[in-house]
Amino acid sequence: MRSLPDPGFAGDDGSVDPRLSTALAAYDQAPEADEADRRHAALAVLQDARVVVPVVAVLGEVEHDEQGLARDKTSDMAAVLMTGRDGRTALLAFTGSASLARWNPEARPVPVPLRQAAQAALQDGAAALLLDVAGPVLFVVEGEELGALASGHRLVRVEDHWGWASAGG
Repeated sequence: MRSLPDPGFAGDDGSVDPRLSTALAAYDQAPEADEADRRHAALAVLQDARVVVPVVAVLGEVEHDEQGLARDKTSDMAAVLMTGRDGRTALLAFTGSASLARWNPEARPVPVPLRQAAQAALQDGAAALLLDVAGPVLFVVEGEELGALASGHRLVRVEDHWGWASAGG
Protein backbone atom coordinates (compact mmCIF):
# COMPACT_ATOMS: atom_id res chain seq x y z
CA MET A 1 0.00 0.00 0.00
CA ARG A 2 1.32 3.43 -0.97
CA SER A 3 1.36 6.14 1.68
CA LEU A 4 1.26 9.88 1.18
CA PRO A 5 3.78 12.08 2.96
CA ASP A 6 2.47 14.03 5.94
CA PRO A 7 2.05 17.69 4.89
CA GLY A 8 2.70 18.71 8.50
CA PHE A 9 -0.84 19.70 9.36
CA ALA A 10 -2.15 16.68 11.22
CA GLY A 11 -5.65 17.31 12.52
CA ASP A 12 -6.12 20.37 10.28
CA ASP A 13 -9.85 20.75 9.64
CA GLY A 14 -9.45 23.66 7.21
CA SER A 15 -10.50 26.32 9.71
CA VAL A 16 -8.83 29.71 9.79
CA ASP A 17 -6.40 30.24 12.65
CA PRO A 18 -8.30 32.60 15.00
CA ARG A 19 -5.17 34.75 15.47
CA LEU A 20 -4.95 35.22 11.71
CA SER A 21 -8.63 36.10 11.25
CA THR A 22 -8.35 38.62 14.11
CA ALA A 23 -5.20 40.20 12.62
CA LEU A 24 -6.73 40.43 9.13
CA ALA A 25 -9.97 41.90 10.49
CA ALA A 26 -7.97 44.52 12.44
CA TYR A 27 -6.03 45.37 9.26
CA ASP A 28 -9.27 45.66 7.29
CA GLN A 29 -10.83 48.00 9.88
CA ALA A 30 -7.70 50.07 10.52
CA PRO A 31 -7.98 53.82 10.08
CA GLU A 32 -5.66 55.14 7.37
CA ALA A 33 -3.19 56.44 9.96
CA ASP A 34 -2.77 52.93 11.44
CA GLU A 35 -2.99 50.95 8.18
CA ALA A 36 0.75 50.29 7.75
CA ASP A 37 1.17 49.14 11.35
CA ARG A 38 -1.91 46.89 11.17
CA ARG A 39 -0.72 45.50 7.83
CA HIS A 40 2.64 44.58 9.35
CA ALA A 41 0.90 43.06 12.38
CA ALA A 42 -1.26 40.92 10.07
CA LEU A 43 1.76 39.93 8.00
CA ALA A 44 3.64 38.93 11.18
CA VAL A 45 0.86 36.46 12.02
CA LEU A 46 0.46 35.35 8.41
CA GLN A 47 4.15 34.43 8.07
CA ASP A 48 3.59 31.49 10.47
CA ALA A 49 0.22 30.46 9.06
CA ARG A 50 -0.92 27.50 7.04
CA VAL A 51 -2.64 28.68 3.88
CA VAL A 52 -4.64 26.71 1.37
CA VAL A 53 -3.57 26.89 -2.27
CA PRO A 54 -6.31 25.87 -4.71
CA VAL A 55 -5.56 23.24 -7.30
CA VAL A 56 -7.92 22.83 -10.26
CA ALA A 57 -8.13 20.48 -13.22
CA VAL A 58 -6.85 21.93 -16.49
CA LEU A 59 -7.78 20.33 -19.78
CA GLY A 60 -4.81 18.77 -21.54
CA GLU A 61 -5.56 16.93 -24.75
CA VAL A 62 -8.97 16.63 -26.37
CA GLU A 63 -10.17 13.92 -28.71
CA HIS A 64 -13.17 14.15 -31.03
CA ASP A 65 -15.59 11.32 -31.72
CA GLU A 66 -17.12 10.52 -35.11
CA GLN A 67 -19.84 13.16 -34.59
CA GLY A 68 -17.21 15.81 -33.88
CA LEU A 69 -18.00 16.03 -30.17
CA ALA A 70 -15.01 16.79 -27.99
CA ARG A 71 -14.06 14.60 -25.04
CA ASP A 72 -11.36 15.07 -22.43
CA LYS A 73 -8.44 12.86 -23.20
CA THR A 74 -6.10 14.13 -20.50
CA SER A 75 -6.15 16.71 -17.75
CA ASP A 76 -3.60 18.09 -15.34
CA MET A 77 -3.88 19.64 -11.90
CA ALA A 78 -2.54 23.16 -11.54
CA ALA A 79 -2.32 25.95 -8.99
CA VAL A 80 -4.30 29.04 -9.93
CA LEU A 81 -2.79 32.32 -11.11
CA MET A 82 -4.98 35.40 -11.52
CA THR A 83 -4.10 38.30 -13.82
CA GLY A 84 -4.92 41.80 -12.59
CA ARG A 85 -5.98 44.78 -14.65
CA ASP A 86 -2.37 45.95 -14.72
CA GLY A 87 -1.26 42.65 -16.30
CA ARG A 88 0.59 41.35 -13.24
CA THR A 89 -0.18 37.86 -12.01
CA ALA A 90 -0.80 36.57 -8.50
CA LEU A 91 -0.94 33.09 -7.06
CA LEU A 92 -4.20 32.54 -5.20
CA ALA A 93 -4.17 31.32 -1.61
CA PHE A 94 -6.80 31.19 1.12
CA THR A 95 -6.82 31.33 4.90
CA GLY A 96 -9.10 28.30 5.10
CA SER A 97 -11.43 25.95 3.30
CA ALA A 98 -14.50 28.19 3.79
CA SER A 99 -12.94 31.13 1.93
CA LEU A 100 -11.70 28.73 -0.77
CA ALA A 101 -15.22 27.32 -1.19
CA ARG A 102 -16.64 30.87 -1.56
CA TRP A 103 -14.31 31.34 -4.51
CA ASN A 104 -14.63 27.88 -6.12
CA PRO A 105 -16.26 24.97 -4.30
CA GLU A 106 -14.73 22.51 -6.79
CA ALA A 107 -11.10 23.52 -6.23
CA ARG A 108 -9.00 21.07 -4.26
CA PRO A 109 -7.34 22.55 -1.18
CA VAL A 110 -3.62 21.99 -0.73
CA PRO A 111 -2.46 23.12 2.73
CA VAL A 112 1.02 24.66 2.75
CA PRO A 113 3.05 26.95 5.00
CA LEU A 114 2.90 30.55 3.82
CA ARG A 115 6.62 30.48 2.98
CA GLN A 116 6.02 27.62 0.52
CA ALA A 117 3.12 29.53 -1.11
CA ALA A 118 5.37 32.60 -1.47
CA GLN A 119 8.09 30.46 -3.05
CA ALA A 120 5.55 28.90 -5.46
CA ALA A 121 4.30 32.35 -6.47
CA LEU A 122 7.82 33.47 -7.37
CA GLN A 123 8.62 30.18 -9.14
CA ASP A 124 5.49 30.62 -11.26
CA GLY A 125 6.58 34.15 -12.21
CA ALA A 126 3.81 35.79 -10.18
CA ALA A 127 4.26 39.28 -8.80
CA ALA A 128 2.08 38.63 -5.76
CA LEU A 129 0.32 36.20 -3.48
CA LEU A 130 -3.38 37.06 -3.37
CA LEU A 131 -5.04 35.89 -0.17
CA ASP A 132 -8.81 35.35 0.15
CA VAL A 133 -9.85 36.88 -3.17
CA ALA A 134 -13.51 36.14 -2.29
CA GLY A 135 -13.20 37.55 1.23
CA PRO A 136 -13.68 37.98 4.05
CA VAL A 137 -10.53 40.18 3.87
CA LEU A 138 -8.54 40.53 0.66
CA PHE A 139 -4.81 40.69 1.44
CA VAL A 140 -1.98 41.00 -1.09
CA VAL A 141 1.64 40.09 -0.44
CA GLU A 142 3.96 41.47 -3.11
CA GLY A 143 7.32 43.03 -3.81
CA GLU A 144 9.86 43.04 -0.99
CA GLU A 145 7.42 41.30 1.35
CA LEU A 146 6.89 38.37 -1.03
CA GLY A 147 10.61 37.95 -1.64
CA ALA A 148 11.45 38.19 2.06
CA LEU A 149 8.85 35.60 3.05
CA ALA A 150 9.92 33.24 0.27
CA SER A 151 13.51 33.54 1.48
CA GLY A 152 12.55 32.65 5.04
CA HIS A 153 13.07 36.11 6.50
CA ARG A 154 10.96 37.03 9.53
CA LEU A 155 8.99 40.22 10.02
CA VAL A 156 9.63 41.38 13.58
CA ARG A 157 8.63 44.34 15.67
CA VAL A 158 11.37 46.18 17.50
CA GLU A 159 10.03 48.91 19.77
CA ASP A 160 7.68 50.88 17.50
CA HIS A 161 9.12 49.79 14.13
CA TRP A 162 8.84 46.71 11.91
CA GLY A 163 11.73 45.14 10.05
CA TRP A 164 12.91 41.97 8.33
CA ALA A 165 15.31 39.67 10.12
CA SER A 166 17.21 37.00 8.27
CA ALA A 167 16.69 33.42 9.35
CA GLY A 168 20.45 33.00 9.75
CA GLY A 169 20.90 35.62 12.41
